[in-house]
Amino acid sequence: MSCKAATLLALSISCTPLLAQDLTAFQQQQLPSLVDTYQSLHAHPELSHFEEKTSALLAAALRKAGYTVSDHIGIYPDGSKAFGVVGILNNGSGPTLLVRGDMDALPIVEETGAPYASHVHTKNKAGQQVGVMHACGHDVHTTVLIGTARALAANKSLWHGTLMIIGQPSEETIDGAKAMLADHLYQRFGKPDMIIGLHDTNAHPAGTVGLTPGPAMASSTSVDVTIRGIGGHGAYPFFGRDPIMLAANYIMQIQTIVSREEDPRDPTVVTVGNIHGGTKRNIIPDEVKLELTTRAFSDKGRQVILDGLRQMALGVGTSAGLPPEKMPTVTVIDAESTPVLFNDPALAARVKATLVKTIGAANVFEDPRAMGSEDVGVFGLEGNQIPVVYYWLGAMYPDRFATAEAAGKPLPGPHTSKFEPDPEPTLATGVKTLTATAISLLQ
Repeated sequence: MSCKAATLLALSISCTPLLAQDLTAFQQQQLPSLVDTYQSLHAHPELSHFEEKTSALLAAALRKAGYTVSDHIGIYPDGSKAFGVVGILNNGSGPTLLVRGDMDALPIVEETGAPYASHVHTKNKAGQQVGVMHACGHDVHTTVLIGTARALAANKSLWHGTLMIIGQPSEETIDGAKAMLADHLYQRFGKPDMIIGLHDTNAHPAGTVGLTPGPAMASSTSVDVTIRGIGGHGAYPFFGRDPIMLAANYIMQIQTIVSREEDPRDPTVVTVGNIHGGTKRNIIPDEVKLELTTRAFSDKGRQVILDGLRQMALGVGTSAGLPPEKMPTVTVIDAESTPVLFNDPALAARVKATLVKTIGAANVFEDPRAMGSEDVGVFGLEGNQIPVVYYWLGAMYPDRFATAEAAGKPLPGPHTSKFEPDPEPTLATGVKTLTATAISLLQ
């Protein structure tokens, strides 16, 4: 019996080598146009909440591939519309699989020196002039999503069910998935049975992938802290209460939450990423504002951090003798917080088996969990109602990676100005593995 005459079950078991060959041939045929798409996206990045052209490009590509496409999906808490894209392809009875990619870039000035490097500068939501760069590889993700959507549409004889292709906005502000769900994503387009996606990484060379079963990425909680004082002249600090000094003490003190309050077997992180206070060197301001991010792998660890932040803020205010109305405030920003990304172990085992068959066991790594965060897990709903698997896509130039590894110095990673994926093998491996995984799950 030939592969094409085999049953779907036999196809998924006995015809994997031919399937891999077919995917390789299709991917090689598509690769030049995908590289062009990637380089164009990289040269023209858009910040979170502003992914208008990127989403339009993705929507057009999905329509051309035969998907039923809806765009401008998502509503933010302020009522503004998001640039989410949904492509649906029905192919008979079977499970519904959500394949997700994200689209937004970061406010970073690029320093890679690549011929297609971004030179974009724009204003962010706060009106500040910033550089813009795909420093987290969402241009890779969008391009891989397009290539995978094309491959699956062109090979409908190999799978049955429904594909839901999601182009998600605003991952970097971790409110894009929430925005799409708030716009009744599943009520409008159907609830998926499984969710898969990938993220490029500097931890592996192009041509390889990594997977972490169970808790894979930490929760992220955004917190705003306002430290108040009593302002005055810089020459007479004893007449007031200096909130900059109080903020400095607070910043140092909250690091003891991780080192002394939290169980060391349950990793947590507290980072102050932004601090604003004062207008002139000889004026003591009335307040200082801090923006924090916290990471944890358990609800208990997250709560220990939040309790510590509040208690230590109260302690700083009390020790300074501040009146009740001047006490520091600690506010959790729910719209910019996301839970632990949990890779369903049973689904992860199925995905890993496909990855091994597709690119070989030597190219599939089991990675440790990461303190970074991702909002793809939000699509799985609270309590992990829908199984999710999100894997790592090696993206580094293999020769550069080998040299860096020998020297014990990692190559620049995501969220840095010199993060530079190797386009061809990264895109090829991304499309090949994501397509093969989707086909293996849609049987």
